[in-house]
Amino acid sequence: MWRRAPHDAPHAERIEIALVHRPKYDDWSHPKGKLKRGEDVLRGALREVHEETGYDCVPGARLPTVRYLANGRPKEVAYWAAEAADGHFVPNAEVDRLLWLPPSGARLRLTRARDRALVDDLLAALHMA
Repeated sequence: MWRRAPHDAPHAERIEIALVHRPKYDDWSHPKGKLKRGEDVLRGALREVHEETGYDCVPGARLPTVRYLANGRPKEVAYWAAEAADGHFVPNAEVDRLLWLPPSGARLRLTRARDRALVDDLLAALHMA
């Protein structure tokens, strides 16, 4: 999820990217979650972003799907370049912090390399790379 930066900035820093902190894993990542049985992938992504961040968003370009192993089990996460709309973050048991960072700051804060690559994919989708 991204939003326009509230100030003048260099071209690639004109947006801010939402990152969430998950206390269970003590990591910083992009909002994501699990689909409900039979749920459409995009609908599930929008629901999960809202549940984790409190924000509604407008989906844009599809970003690469990320595949990895977690505890020996295959995981697959679909991402979109989703612009933040209305909302307000309220800390909860799953996500206790939300940060809005410029792309350079997001790359530094993200815990996993696979999440850092999505920053570049987002910038390319927004024609900012």
